[in-house]
Amino acid sequence: MELIGHVIDGEEVQASDAATFETVDPWTRRPWAQVAKGTRDDVERAVAGARRAFDQGPWPRMGYEQRGHLLHRLSELIGEHLDELARADTTDMGKPITVMRDADVPRAAHNFHFFADHARLRPSEVFPMDSGHHAYVRYDPAGVVAAIAPWNFPLMLETWKIAPALAWGNTVVLKPAEDSPASATLLAKLAVEAGFPDGVLNVVHGFGRDAAGQWLTESAGVDRITFTGESATGRAIARAAAGNLVPVSLELGGKGANLVFADADLDVAVPWSIRAIFSNSGQVCLAGSRLFVERPVYDEFMDRFVAAADAMTMGDPGEPATQLGPLASETHYRKVTGYLDTIAADGGKILTGGATGDGWFVRPTIAVDLPASARACREEIFGPVVTVTPFDGEEEGVGLANDTPYGLNAMLFTESLRRAHRVSAALKAGTVWVNCFFIRDLRAPFGGVGDSGLGREGGDYSREFCTEPKAVVMDI
Repeated sequence: MELIGHVIDGEEVQASDAATFETVDPWTRRPWAQVAKGTRDDVERAVAGARRAFDQGPWPRMGYEQRGHLLHRLSELIGEHLDELARADTTDMGKPITVMRDADVPRAAHNFHFFADHARLRPSEVFPMDSGHHAYVRYDPAGVVAAIAPWNFPLMLETWKIAPALAWGNTVVLKPAEDSPASATLLAKLAVEAGFPDGVLNVVHGFGRDAAGQWLTESAGVDRITFTGESATGRAIARAAAGNLVPVSLELGGKGANLVFADADLDVAVPWSIRAIFSNSGQVCLAGSRLFVERPVYDEFMDRFVAAADAMTMGDPGEPATQLGPLASETHYRKVTGYLDTIAADGGKILTGGATGDGWFVRPTIAVDLPASARACREEIFGPVVTVTPFDGEEEGVGLANDTPYGLNAMLFTESLRRAHRVSAALKAGTVWVNCFFIRDLRAPFGGVGDSGLGREGGDYSREFCTEPKAVVMDI
Protein backbone atom coordinates (compact mmCIF):
# COMPACT_ATOMS: atom_id res chain seq x y z
CA MET A 1 0.00 0.00 0.00
CA GLU A 2 1.32 3.44 -0.92
CA LEU A 3 2.21 6.06 1.68
CA ILE A 4 1.22 9.67 1.00
CA GLY A 5 2.84 12.33 3.15
CA HIS A 6 2.55 16.03 3.83
CA VAL A 7 4.90 18.36 1.98
CA ILE A 8 6.34 20.97 4.36
CA ASP A 9 9.28 23.24 3.61
CA GLY A 10 9.98 21.38 0.37
CA GLU A 11 10.15 17.93 1.94
CA GLU A 12 7.66 15.06 2.06
CA VAL A 13 7.13 14.17 5.71
CA GLN A 14 4.82 12.05 7.79
CA ALA A 15 2.58 13.25 10.61
CA SER A 16 4.34 14.35 13.77
CA ASP A 17 2.73 11.47 15.67
CA ALA A 18 3.02 9.05 12.70
CA ALA A 19 -0.79 8.75 12.49
CA THR A 20 -2.35 7.88 9.13
CA PHE A 21 -5.74 7.36 7.56
CA GLU A 22 -6.78 5.31 4.54
CA THR A 23 -7.87 6.62 1.18
CA VAL A 24 -10.29 4.30 -0.63
CA ASP A 25 -10.61 3.55 -4.34
CA PRO A 26 -14.37 3.92 -4.99
CA TRP A 27 -14.21 1.45 -7.90
CA THR A 28 -12.74 -1.42 -5.87
CA ARG A 29 -14.10 -0.08 -2.54
CA ARG A 30 -10.76 -0.99 -0.98
CA PRO A 31 -8.04 1.19 0.57
CA TRP A 32 -5.15 1.85 -1.78
CA ALA A 33 -2.94 4.23 0.24
CA GLN A 34 -2.13 5.37 3.75
CA VAL A 35 -2.14 9.15 4.18
CA ALA A 36 -0.43 11.27 6.82
CA LYS A 37 -3.09 12.50 9.24
CA GLY A 38 -2.33 16.11 10.06
CA THR A 39 -1.84 17.10 13.67
CA ARG A 40 -2.00 20.61 15.09
CA ASP A 41 1.81 20.57 15.13
CA ASP A 42 1.88 19.65 11.44
CA VAL A 43 -0.40 22.58 10.60
CA GLU A 44 1.68 24.97 12.69
CA ARG A 45 4.89 23.75 11.00
CA ALA A 46 3.37 24.23 7.56
CA VAL A 47 2.09 27.73 8.36
CA ALA A 48 5.44 28.64 9.95
CA GLY A 49 7.27 27.38 6.86
CA ALA A 50 5.01 29.41 4.56
CA ARG A 51 5.36 32.45 6.85
CA ARG A 52 9.16 32.17 6.83
CA ALA A 53 9.20 31.76 3.04
CA PHE A 54 7.07 34.89 2.70
CA ASP A 55 8.76 37.09 5.32
CA GLN A 56 12.37 36.08 4.65
CA GLY A 57 12.49 34.12 1.42
CA PRO A 58 12.97 35.20 -2.18
CA TRP A 59 9.53 34.33 -3.57
CA PRO A 60 7.60 37.58 -2.88
CA ARG A 61 10.70 39.60 -3.78
CA MET A 62 11.12 38.04 -7.21
CA GLY A 63 10.04 39.91 -10.28
CA TYR A 64 6.94 38.72 -12.12
CA GLU A 65 9.09 37.31 -14.90
CA GLN A 66 11.23 35.22 -12.57
CA ARG A 67 8.24 33.85 -10.66
CA GLY A 68 6.45 33.31 -13.96
CA HIS A 69 9.33 31.24 -15.27
CA LEU A 70 9.02 28.85 -12.30
CA LEU A 71 5.24 28.70 -12.64
CA HIS A 72 5.58 27.92 -16.34
CA ARG A 73 8.06 25.17 -15.47
CA LEU A 74 5.54 23.67 -13.03
CA SER A 75 2.91 23.84 -15.76
CA GLU A 76 5.23 21.92 -18.07
CA LEU A 77 5.92 19.28 -15.41
CA ILE A 78 2.19 18.76 -14.89
CA GLY A 79 1.92 17.99 -18.60
CA GLU A 80 4.91 15.64 -18.44
CA HIS A 81 3.30 13.76 -15.52
CA LEU A 82 -0.20 13.74 -17.04
CA ASP A 83 -0.82 10.01 -16.65
CA GLU A 84 0.41 9.87 -13.05
CA LEU A 85 -1.72 12.82 -11.98
CA ALA A 86 -4.75 11.55 -13.90
CA ARG A 87 -4.50 8.13 -12.25
CA ALA A 88 -4.21 9.73 -8.81
CA ASP A 89 -7.58 11.50 -9.01
CA THR A 90 -9.27 8.62 -10.82
CA THR A 91 -8.15 6.21 -8.11
CA ASP A 92 -9.06 8.57 -5.28
CA MET A 93 -12.54 9.67 -6.35
CA GLY A 94 -13.67 7.66 -9.38
CA LYS A 95 -13.54 10.34 -12.07
CA PRO A 96 -13.30 8.73 -15.55
CA ILE A 97 -9.69 8.60 -16.72
CA THR A 98 -10.56 10.08 -20.11
CA VAL A 99 -11.92 13.22 -18.41
CA MET A 100 -8.78 13.50 -16.30
CA ARG A 101 -6.47 13.17 -19.30
CA ASP A 102 -8.45 15.36 -21.68
CA ALA A 103 -9.74 18.05 -19.32
CA ASP A 104 -8.70 18.18 -15.67
CA VAL A 105 -4.92 17.76 -15.93
CA PRO A 106 -4.53 20.07 -18.97
CA ARG A 107 -6.67 22.68 -17.21
CA ALA A 108 -4.51 22.36 -14.07
CA ALA A 109 -1.42 23.04 -16.15
CA HIS A 110 -3.14 25.96 -17.88
CA ASN A 111 -4.09 27.55 -14.54
CA PHE A 112 -0.41 28.09 -13.72
CA HIS A 113 0.38 29.30 -17.21
CA PHE A 114 -2.53 31.75 -17.27
CA PHE A 115 -2.02 33.33 -13.85
CA ALA A 116 1.73 33.64 -14.33
CA ASP A 117 1.11 35.62 -17.51
CA HIS A 118 -1.79 37.57 -16.05
CA ALA A 119 0.29 38.78 -13.11
CA ARG A 120 3.15 39.80 -15.39
CA LEU A 121 1.11 41.51 -18.09
CA ARG A 122 -1.75 43.15 -16.20
CA PRO A 123 -1.19 46.92 -15.93
CA SER A 124 -1.73 48.88 -12.76
CA GLU A 125 -3.73 52.09 -12.41
CA VAL A 126 -2.35 55.62 -12.52
CA PHE A 127 -4.49 58.61 -11.49
CA PRO A 128 -3.64 62.07 -12.82
CA MET A 129 -4.34 64.68 -10.13
CA ASP A 130 -5.17 68.34 -10.71
CA SER A 131 -2.87 69.21 -7.80
CA GLY A 132 0.12 67.89 -9.74
CA HIS A 133 0.61 64.91 -7.49
CA HIS A 134 1.27 61.49 -8.98
CA ALA A 135 -0.95 58.66 -7.69
CA TYR A 136 -0.72 55.00 -8.60
CA VAL A 137 -1.62 51.56 -7.23
CA ARG A 138 0.71 48.77 -6.12
CA TYR A 139 -0.57 45.22 -5.78
CA ASP A 140 1.60 43.74 -3.05
CA PRO A 141 1.23 40.06 -2.06
CA ALA A 142 -1.01 39.50 0.95
CA GLY A 143 1.09 36.86 2.72
CA VAL A 144 0.22 33.25 3.55
CA VAL A 145 -2.81 31.84 1.74
CA ALA A 146 -4.68 28.86 3.19
CA ALA A 147 -6.29 26.93 0.33
CA ILE A 148 -8.86 24.23 1.12
CA ALA A 149 -9.91 22.19 -1.90
CA PRO A 150 -12.83 19.80 -2.51
CA TRP A 151 -12.79 16.16 -3.58
CA ASN A 152 -14.80 16.39 -6.80
CA PHE A 153 -12.16 18.16 -8.96
CA PRO A 154 -9.08 17.64 -6.79
CA LEU A 155 -6.16 18.69 -8.98
CA MET A 156 -8.03 21.21 -11.09
CA LEU A 157 -9.48 23.16 -8.16
CA GLU A 158 -6.27 22.93 -6.12
CA THR A 159 -4.44 24.66 -8.94
CA TRP A 160 -7.26 27.19 -9.44
CA LYS A 161 -6.59 28.35 -5.88
CA ILE A 162 -2.82 27.95 -5.76
CA ALA A 163 -1.87 29.47 -9.11
CA PRO A 164 -3.09 33.07 -8.57
CA ALA A 165 -1.84 33.11 -4.99
CA LEU A 166 1.65 32.11 -6.10
CA ALA A 167 1.67 34.31 -9.19
CA TRP A 168 1.10 37.39 -7.04
CA GLY A 169 3.93 36.47 -4.67
CA ASN A 170 2.12 34.74 -1.80
CA THR A 171 3.05 31.48 -0.16
CA VAL A 172 0.50 28.69 0.30
CA VAL A 173 -0.62 25.98 2.68
CA LEU A 174 -2.96 23.61 0.87
CA LYS A 175 -5.30 21.20 2.62
CA PRO A 176 -6.83 18.84 0.08
CA ALA A 177 -10.00 16.91 0.81
CA GLU A 178 -9.40 13.78 2.84
CA ASP A 179 -11.10 11.69 0.14
CA SER A 180 -8.70 12.85 -2.59
CA PRO A 181 -5.22 13.52 -1.17
CA ALA A 182 -2.88 11.97 -3.72
CA SER A 183 -2.66 14.62 -6.44
CA ALA A 184 -1.88 17.39 -3.93
CA THR A 185 1.29 15.69 -2.72
CA LEU A 186 2.32 14.92 -6.31
CA LEU A 187 1.77 18.56 -7.24
CA ALA A 188 3.84 19.89 -4.33
CA LYS A 189 6.68 17.51 -5.20
CA LEU A 190 6.58 18.75 -8.79
CA ALA A 191 6.85 22.32 -7.48
CA VAL A 192 10.05 21.34 -5.66
CA GLU A 193 11.35 19.78 -8.88
CA ALA A 194 10.47 22.98 -10.75
CA GLY A 195 12.76 24.93 -8.41
CA PHE A 196 10.28 26.54 -6.01
CA PRO A 197 11.97 27.77 -2.81
CA ASP A 198 11.26 25.78 0.35
CA GLY A 199 8.03 26.71 2.08
CA VAL A 200 6.38 28.36 -0.91
CA LEU A 201 3.91 25.51 -1.47
CA ASN A 202 3.06 23.28 1.48
CA VAL A 203 0.49 20.48 1.76
CA VAL A 204 -1.08 19.19 4.96
CA HIS A 205 -3.51 16.28 4.84
CA GLY A 206 -6.29 15.52 7.26
CA PHE A 207 -9.88 16.14 8.17
CA GLY A 208 -11.90 19.31 8.71
CA ARG A 209 -13.73 19.83 11.98
CA ASP A 210 -11.51 19.65 15.10
CA ALA A 211 -8.66 18.69 12.79
CA ALA A 212 -6.25 20.06 10.18
CA GLY A 213 -8.83 22.10 8.30
CA GLN A 214 -10.14 23.90 11.37
CA TRP A 215 -6.66 24.51 12.79
CA LEU A 216 -5.52 25.98 9.48
CA THR A 217 -8.44 28.41 9.21
CA GLU A 218 -7.99 29.50 12.83
CA SER A 219 -4.25 30.10 12.51
CA ALA A 220 -3.05 33.63 13.24
CA GLY A 221 -0.30 33.09 10.65
CA VAL A 222 -2.74 32.96 7.73
CA ASP A 223 -3.58 36.10 5.73
CA ARG A 224 -6.15 34.77 3.22
CA ILE A 225 -8.46 31.74 3.11
CA THR A 226 -9.90 30.34 -0.10
CA PHE A 227 -12.33 27.43 0.14
CA THR A 228 -14.51 25.40 -2.19
CA GLY A 229 -17.05 23.04 -0.64
CA GLU A 230 -20.43 22.77 1.00
CA SER A 231 -22.22 25.80 2.39
CA ALA A 232 -22.26 24.66 6.04
CA THR A 233 -18.48 24.28 6.06
CA GLY A 234 -18.14 27.66 4.37
CA ARG A 235 -20.07 29.29 7.20
CA ALA A 236 -17.80 27.62 9.78
CA ILE A 237 -14.71 28.88 7.94
CA ALA A 238 -16.12 32.41 7.76
CA ARG A 239 -16.67 32.37 11.53
CA ALA A 240 -13.12 31.15 12.13
CA ALA A 241 -11.64 33.74 9.77
CA ALA A 242 -13.59 36.55 11.44
CA GLY A 243 -11.64 35.96 14.65
CA ASN A 244 -8.45 37.09 12.90
CA LEU A 245 -10.12 39.46 10.41
CA VAL A 246 -8.86 37.32 7.53
CA PRO A 247 -10.49 37.89 4.13
CA VAL A 248 -12.14 34.80 2.68
CA SER A 249 -13.22 33.61 -0.75
CA LEU A 250 -15.92 30.96 -0.49
CA GLU A 251 -17.24 29.02 -3.48
CA LEU A 252 -20.01 26.95 -1.97
CA GLY A 253 -22.93 24.75 -2.95
CA GLY A 254 -25.22 25.06 -5.92
CA LYS A 255 -28.63 24.06 -7.21
CA GLY A 256 -28.27 25.30 -10.76
CA ALA A 257 -31.34 26.07 -12.86
CA ASN A 258 -31.49 25.03 -16.51
CA LEU A 259 -34.19 26.75 -18.58
CA VAL A 260 -35.08 25.25 -21.97
CA PHE A 261 -37.36 27.58 -23.93
CA ALA A 262 -39.72 26.47 -26.68
CA ASP A 263 -37.56 28.08 -29.37
CA ALA A 264 -34.41 26.24 -28.25
CA ASP A 265 -32.47 24.04 -30.66
CA LEU A 266 -33.00 20.66 -29.00
CA ASP A 267 -30.00 19.25 -30.82
CA VAL A 268 -28.02 21.69 -28.67
CA ALA A 269 -30.12 21.75 -25.51
CA VAL A 270 -30.36 17.99 -24.91
CA PRO A 271 -26.64 17.08 -25.01
CA TRP A 272 -25.64 20.14 -22.98
CA SER A 273 -28.35 19.37 -20.42
CA ILE A 274 -27.06 15.79 -20.16
CA ARG A 275 -23.54 17.04 -19.58
CA ALA A 276 -24.72 19.67 -17.11
CA ILE A 277 -26.15 17.13 -14.67
CA PHE A 278 -24.45 13.80 -15.32
CA SER A 279 -20.80 14.79 -15.86
CA ASN A 280 -18.59 13.55 -13.03
CA SER A 281 -21.59 11.48 -11.86
CA GLY A 282 -23.35 14.72 -10.92
CA GLN A 283 -20.67 15.57 -8.35
CA VAL A 284 -20.38 19.14 -9.58
CA CYS A 285 -21.38 22.28 -7.67
CA LEU A 286 -22.33 23.83 -11.03
CA ALA A 287 -24.62 20.96 -12.02
CA GLY A 288 -27.88 21.87 -13.74
CA SER A 289 -29.86 19.83 -11.24
CA ARG A 290 -33.15 21.78 -11.62
CA LEU A 291 -34.33 21.50 -15.22
CA PHE A 292 -37.28 23.58 -16.43
CA VAL A 293 -38.69 22.96 -19.92
CA GLU A 294 -41.24 25.17 -21.62
CA ARG A 295 -44.42 23.18 -22.14
CA PRO A 296 -44.66 23.22 -26.01
CA VAL A 297 -41.38 21.23 -26.28
CA TYR A 298 -41.59 19.34 -22.99
CA ASP A 299 -42.62 15.95 -24.40
CA GLU A 300 -40.10 15.95 -27.25
CA PHE A 301 -37.31 17.17 -25.00
CA MET A 302 -38.05 14.52 -22.38
CA ASP A 303 -38.08 11.70 -24.93
CA ARG A 304 -34.65 12.72 -26.13
CA PHE A 305 -33.32 13.49 -22.65
CA VAL A 306 -34.32 10.14 -21.15
CA ALA A 307 -32.91 8.24 -24.14
CA ALA A 308 -29.59 10.07 -23.90
CA ALA A 309 -29.36 9.43 -20.15
CA ASP A 310 -30.06 5.73 -20.61
CA ALA A 311 -27.35 5.51 -23.28
CA MET A 312 -24.54 6.68 -21.00
CA THR A 313 -21.80 4.16 -20.19
CA MET A 314 -21.15 3.35 -16.54
CA GLY A 315 -18.29 1.26 -15.21
CA ASP A 316 -14.61 1.16 -14.33
CA PRO A 317 -13.38 4.78 -14.32
CA GLY A 318 -10.00 3.51 -15.47
CA GLU A 319 -11.45 2.40 -18.80
CA PRO A 320 -11.44 5.02 -21.60
CA ALA A 321 -15.05 4.31 -22.65
CA THR A 322 -16.53 5.00 -19.20
CA GLN A 323 -18.64 8.16 -18.93
CA LEU A 324 -19.88 7.72 -15.34
CA GLY A 325 -17.84 6.22 -12.57
CA PRO A 326 -18.94 5.38 -9.03
CA LEU A 327 -19.71 8.03 -6.46
CA ALA A 328 -16.63 9.14 -4.58
CA SER A 329 -17.24 7.45 -1.22
CA GLU A 330 -19.61 5.20 0.66
CA THR A 331 -20.72 8.15 2.79
CA HIS A 332 -21.60 10.16 -0.29
CA TYR A 333 -23.32 7.18 -1.92
CA ARG A 334 -25.59 6.87 1.10
CA LYS A 335 -26.36 10.58 0.98
CA VAL A 336 -27.36 10.51 -2.69
CA THR A 337 -29.44 7.34 -2.43
CA GLY A 338 -31.11 8.80 0.65
CA TYR A 339 -32.45 11.60 -1.57
CA LEU A 340 -33.75 9.02 -4.05
CA ASP A 341 -35.82 7.53 -1.25
CA THR A 342 -37.58 10.90 -0.68
CA ILE A 343 -38.85 11.37 -4.24
CA ALA A 344 -41.90 9.09 -4.08
CA ALA A 345 -42.75 10.29 -0.56
CA ASP A 346 -42.80 13.88 -1.86
CA GLY A 347 -45.20 12.97 -4.68
CA GLY A 348 -42.73 12.54 -7.53
CA LYS A 349 -41.67 9.63 -9.67
CA ILE A 350 -38.42 8.46 -11.21
CA LEU A 351 -38.61 8.05 -14.98
CA THR A 352 -35.24 6.36 -15.23
CA GLY A 353 -32.17 5.70 -13.09
CA GLY A 354 -31.66 4.88 -9.43
CA ALA A 355 -29.05 2.88 -7.59
CA THR A 356 -27.63 -0.13 -9.41
CA GLY A 357 -27.24 -2.27 -6.30
CA ASP A 358 -23.67 -3.04 -7.35
CA GLY A 359 -21.02 -0.87 -5.74
CA TRP A 360 -21.34 2.88 -5.24
CA PHE A 361 -23.06 3.49 -8.56
CA VAL A 362 -26.16 5.55 -9.23
CA ARG A 363 -27.52 5.55 -12.77
CA PRO A 364 -28.43 8.84 -14.43
CA THR A 365 -31.68 9.61 -12.61
CA ILE A 366 -34.54 11.77 -13.90
CA ALA A 367 -37.36 12.69 -11.50
CA VAL A 368 -40.63 14.43 -12.43
CA ASP A 369 -43.91 15.59 -10.86
CA LEU A 370 -42.23 16.99 -7.75
CA PRO A 371 -43.51 20.12 -6.01
CA ALA A 372 -41.05 22.99 -5.65
CA SER A 373 -40.96 22.33 -1.90
CA ALA A 374 -39.61 18.77 -2.28
CA ARG A 375 -36.20 18.10 -0.76
CA ALA A 376 -34.86 16.88 -4.10
CA CYS A 377 -35.77 20.29 -5.57
CA ARG A 378 -34.47 22.40 -2.69
CA GLU A 379 -31.29 20.76 -1.42
CA GLU A 380 -27.98 20.06 -3.13
CA ILE A 381 -27.90 16.32 -3.85
CA PHE A 382 -24.48 16.37 -5.54
CA GLY A 383 -25.16 13.27 -7.57
CA PRO A 384 -26.54 12.23 -10.97
CA VAL A 385 -30.11 13.25 -10.11
CA VAL A 386 -32.14 15.89 -11.95
CA THR A 387 -35.66 17.13 -11.28
CA VAL A 388 -37.62 18.23 -14.37
CA THR A 389 -40.56 20.65 -14.33
CA PRO A 390 -42.58 22.14 -17.22
CA PHE A 391 -43.28 25.87 -17.28
CA ASP A 392 -45.46 28.30 -19.21
CA GLY A 393 -43.82 31.51 -20.36
CA GLU A 394 -40.70 33.44 -19.54
CA GLU A 395 -41.95 35.04 -16.34
CA GLU A 396 -42.86 31.71 -14.75
CA GLY A 397 -39.59 30.12 -15.90
CA VAL A 398 -37.45 32.84 -14.37
CA GLY A 399 -39.49 32.73 -11.17
CA LEU A 400 -38.94 28.99 -10.82
CA ALA A 401 -35.24 29.33 -11.57
CA ASN A 402 -34.76 32.00 -8.90
CA ASP A 403 -36.76 30.12 -6.26
CA THR A 404 -33.69 28.81 -4.43
CA PRO A 405 -31.32 29.98 -1.68
CA TYR A 406 -28.40 29.12 -3.99
CA GLY A 407 -27.00 31.27 -6.76
CA LEU A 408 -23.81 29.79 -8.18
CA ASN A 409 -24.88 29.36 -11.79
CA ALA A 410 -27.75 29.00 -14.22
CA MET A 411 -28.17 28.24 -17.91
CA LEU A 412 -30.75 28.79 -20.59
CA PHE A 413 -31.37 27.57 -24.11
CA THR A 414 -33.04 29.83 -26.65
CA GLU A 415 -32.56 31.02 -30.22
CA SER A 416 -33.77 34.53 -29.33
CA LEU A 417 -30.95 36.97 -28.68
CA ARG A 418 -33.36 39.37 -26.96
CA ARG A 419 -34.53 36.65 -24.58
CA ALA A 420 -30.96 35.52 -23.95
CA HIS A 421 -29.97 38.99 -22.73
CA ARG A 422 -33.22 39.59 -20.85
CA VAL A 423 -33.25 36.30 -18.96
CA SER A 424 -29.51 36.37 -18.25
CA ALA A 425 -30.03 39.70 -16.53
CA ALA A 426 -32.99 38.40 -14.52
CA LEU A 427 -31.37 35.21 -13.22
CA LYS A 428 -29.77 35.45 -9.76
CA ALA A 429 -26.50 33.62 -10.29
CA GLY A 430 -22.78 34.28 -10.43
CA THR A 431 -22.48 32.70 -13.88
CA VAL A 432 -25.12 32.29 -16.60
CA TRP A 433 -24.49 30.08 -19.63
CA VAL A 434 -26.56 30.53 -22.78
CA ASN A 435 -26.76 27.51 -25.13
CA CYS A 436 -23.74 25.93 -23.43
CA PHE A 437 -22.39 24.79 -20.05
CA PHE A 438 -19.08 24.80 -18.16
CA ILE A 439 -17.32 27.10 -20.63
CA ARG A 440 -14.84 29.28 -18.75
CA ASP A 441 -12.70 32.32 -19.45
CA LEU A 442 -10.19 32.60 -16.60
CA ARG A 443 -10.35 36.40 -16.82
CA ALA A 444 -14.04 36.40 -15.87
CA PRO A 445 -15.36 36.49 -12.27
CA PHE A 446 -16.30 33.17 -10.71
CA GLY A 447 -18.33 32.74 -7.55
CA GLY A 448 -21.87 32.69 -6.24
CA VAL A 449 -24.55 34.63 -4.40
CA GLY A 450 -26.69 33.64 -1.44
CA ASP A 451 -25.83 30.21 -0.04
CA SER A 452 -23.45 29.69 -2.95
CA GLY A 453 -20.70 31.78 -1.49
CA LEU A 454 -18.85 34.99 -0.93
CA GLY A 455 -16.38 36.78 -3.19
CA ARG A 456 -15.13 36.21 -6.72
CA GLU A 457 -11.99 34.70 -8.21
CA GLY A 458 -10.49 34.78 -11.70
CA GLY A 459 -8.38 37.36 -13.51
CA ASP A 460 -8.41 40.75 -11.77
CA TYR A 461 -10.78 39.37 -9.12
CA SER A 462 -8.07 36.93 -8.01
CA ARG A 463 -5.58 39.79 -8.00
CA GLU A 464 -7.82 41.79 -5.66
CA PHE A 465 -8.16 38.82 -3.31
CA CYS A 466 -4.52 37.69 -3.32
CA THR A 467 -2.97 41.13 -2.82
CA GLU A 468 -3.11 44.21 -0.63
CA PRO A 469 -3.75 47.05 -3.09
CA LYS A 470 -1.76 50.05 -1.96
CA ALA A 471 -2.27 53.64 -3.04
CA VAL A 472 0.95 55.60 -3.51
CA VAL A 473 0.71 59.38 -3.81
CA MET A 474 3.83 61.36 -4.65
CA ASP A 475 4.74 65.01 -4.85
CA ILE A 476 7.54 65.02 -7.39
